[in-house]
Amino acid sequence: MALVRIVRETPLSAAEAWRRLTDWERHGDLVPLTRITVTTPPPTAAGTAFVAHTGVGRRFGFDDPMEVVAWQPPRRCRLVKRGRLVTGWAEVEVRPLGAGGARVEWREELRVRGVPAFADPVLAVAGRWMFGRVVNGLLRQRS
Repeated sequence: MALVRIVRETPLSAAEAWRRLTDWERHGDLVPLTRITVTTPPPTAAGTAFVAHTGVGRRFGFDDPMEVVAWQPPRRCRLVKRGRLVTGWAEVEVRPLGAGGARVEWREELRVRGVPAFADPVLAVAGRWMFGRVVNGLLRQRS
């Protein structure tokens, strides 16, 4: 398993940082060749499911289905990855900072079927790059 941890501080309020980080469809705007579709009705809560499809068209790519298993807005949520190729979990925590702004922590454990354990450090580096890009982009975007 590859472990990824991203920590950022933002001048956004904790509520605004939370809103941006849990806007699931917008994650797809920041991951190359990926579209995210929420498959359950709003609002987001424990049980919300969505699928990240990465690839070119339907034939060349893979689906990464996820489910929200813990939902404690505006502080913490946990997702479980339920795919055939990618499994693991992700957790997002948002805490207000004393002088305004917020501290965001994104933790993720990834397993990719068929990838041997000795490749986990490479997968972790790639995950830090990709999820760091997502967190930075979501916190930076104007909404």
